[in-house]
Amino acid sequence: MRTLSYEFSADRPAARRSHVGVVGSGDLEVLMTPANGNARVRVRTSVDGFDTVWRTVLERFFARHRVAASFELNDFGATPGVVTLRLRQAIEEGRA
Repeated sequence: MRTLSYEFSADRPAARRSHVGVVGSGDLEVLMTPANGNARVRVRTSVDGFDTVWRTVLERFFARHRVAASFELNDFGATPGVVTLRLRQAIEEGRA
């Protein structure tokens, strides 16, 4: 199990906590907690060798969605498309 940590600039605070997805084959669980300041992301994954892919996907996402929150991502082999989908669902659910 690997843990990756990232931080991105953010200026839109999330209104409330959210929880989307599940830890299951090819899926991703996202827990979002509102925070002040930047977006902080911790990824726990069982898949080795995709650090660059994670960074690229998250950089693209947070360049568009500057949500100030802490994100816990629990991965079980999700594709970049699933990662983006789950993150979008989390911020939608976290809006007031």
